[in-house]
Amino acid sequence: MALKWYTVVVDCHDPQAQARWWAEALDWQIVHDTPEEAVAIPKGMGAEPVAELEAWFARGQGLLFVPVPEGKTVKNRLHIDLAPHTSQDRDAEIARLESLGATRVNVGQDEADVTWTVLADPEGNEFCVLSSRNR
Repeated sequence: MALKWYTVVVDCHDPQAQARWWAEALDWQIVHDTPEEAVAIPKGMGAEPVAELEAWFARGQGLLFVPVPEGKTVKNRLHIDLAPHTSQDRDAEIARLESLGATRVNVGQDEADVTWTVLADPEGNEFCVLSSRNR
């Protein structure tokens, strides 16, 4: 038996704003939104129950945003890697994320030697945009 990786929980000041930002950034949908939490999942995944175990395991993961009183003070110990497909314009995707409010950050990477770009969402959570991929 195995467990399913169900969701990634993101601590933040404004769960609704963060969920909207990430849903826009990833072209996802928000399926749950209360003052205590907001959930974004891939479009087409659906929020309805799935009875069959294999189909349930095949579903993607979601992002759960929950409020916390403290602010972010250090580099994330866990972050999300995003990758464009080889048919996409990576630089255009980075520019799109920046137009939504992402900012470039340096967490110690040597810009000349890396194939990824480190960005932060509007609340400062780091994530990477990797080189283009087809798998």
